[in-house]
Amino acid sequence: MKKFLIWFIPGIIVGILIMVASGLAIKRTSTNDYCISCHIHPEADASWKQSVHYITKSGDRTACVECHLPPEGNGYLLAKVSTGLRDLWSYWTKDSASFNWEESGKLENARAHVYESSCIKCHENLFPLELTKDGEDAHLYYKQTEKTPDLHCINCHLNAGHFIKGYTHGSNKTFGSTSSEPKEIFTKPAVVSEFRSFNEYIPNSSVSFRMVAIPGGKFKLGSPENEPFRNKDEGPVRDVEISPFFMAEVEVTWNEFLAFYAQTSAEGRTTDSEGIRTGKTAGTDAISGATPPYGQPDQGWGLGQRPAISFTYHTAEIYCKWLSLVTGKTYRLPTEAEWEYACKAGSATPYFFPGNPEKYQKTGLRAKLSKNDTTIINSYIIYKENSHGKTQLPDIVRPNPFGLKNMTGNVAEFCSDWYQPDTYSQYPEGMIKDLKGPGAGEEHVIRGGSFMDMAGNLRSSARSYTRTADWLKTDPQIPKSIWWYSDCFHVGFRVVCEFDEKTGNL
Repeated sequence: MKKFLIWFIPGIIVGILIMVASGLAIKRTSTNDYCISCHIHPEADASWKQSVHYITKSGDRTACVECHLPPEGNGYLLAKVSTGLRDLWSYWTKDSASFNWEESGKLENARAHVYESSCIKCHENLFPLELTKDGEDAHLYYKQTEKTPDLHCINCHLNAGHFIKGYTHGSNKTFGSTSSEPKEIFTKPAVVSEFRSFNEYIPNSSVSFRMVAIPGGKFKLGSPENEPFRNKDEGPVRDVEISPFFMAEVEVTWNEFLAFYAQTSAEGRTTDSEGIRTGKTAGTDAISGATPPYGQPDQGWGLGQRPAISFTYHTAEIYCKWLSLVTGKTYRLPTEAEWEYACKAGSATPYFFPGNPEKYQKTGLRAKLSKNDTTIINSYIIYKENSHGKTQLPDIVRPNPFGLKNMTGNVAEFCSDWYQPDTYSQYPEGMIKDLKGPGAGEEHVIRGGSFMDMAGNLRSSARSYTRTADWLKTDPQIPKSIWWYSDCFHVGFRVVCEFDEKTGNL
């Protein structure tokens, strides 16, 4: 018994000491000061101190671990150990100056570092008395769909833990309003008398954009079977002849889109042929534009000449109808065949510039350690490797041989065709004139890839399609908006103008 006590009592004492020390260690390593000792990011600390979790009515402040670790009893210790080891490795092996705080704060990245169970622990009552009607609808939608993948509290409350300048939560009724100095207002659209590139002017606005004359010609639609990263829906290859048409030099910019938005949306303004002449609104053939967006469509990246994003295919179609109305020309979305013809610009290789997709796409350790020269692709395309996680201005890249910029990269682009994976196999062999896609479908073709994509998805023949349900998952409005996507920030469009009797004095 005595021998047992000699070993047992010290064991108990050691156990108690270990438990106390472990508790103290857990407590010590869970303070904000300790977190910041590894996370040396001034932006993180500064934005936290400007957030609603720091500036509170009660004076209580939410600590780092209260959001970035699950509650105790919900895998807390395991998450703390794994997160701590990861952070220590990053602290020892990476340069804190190279950390992209803006990229890390994007929704798709933030979701991996914020635990929804922690949000619910503090915010058990989702329907407090002070909640607005819009808030009630949003939280009711959340309760009905809370098991939906990727549906997270921070989809709507991204700036709760770290302040984001310009972030808007809820209906953005002031979106598009500007206080810039008055500029020249165009009263008439461009007059086109021959098939050559021209500058289009949007009446009753200060906005103009460049339209490039695309000569007609023949090309091979699709990609050969031996092309790297080729997908099955890119074949079989078909011979297509395209008639001449005009295509916008760049994707529709925010300046262009906001001209449409200002003239047709918000308080139910409409534009018709009489309104173009008088500057007033109304009429039986009037076009009603988008309702105010929910949140900030530009994601805080900036407006101006950046490509417009976050709107639906329906909005793009209505924009083209409006542009046709105010200019008297025939503007529309490009067909898939027109888009690929314009992108390839006479080339028969994966890109309209030299290069092998396998060497440009840095996947796997071996590829990342290789020293493949990406100077060429970086000069033509805004993609995952050089975009810094957001859209960029169009003038930082070189045009393709037709004079078009960002045909691949920056943002993907809507086409008029319905998408089907076996579309090409349904076309007849032999030369097809001015090919149009299937007559029906559920989703539409998008082309070109975006700032989020690797090089393999930016080939001229690469195809993709809209994902309407997925891109509206977190829209809490009932019914969901037909104008704006809540979860798609990488798709825009460019317009084409038909070379017909409406183009001008032809």
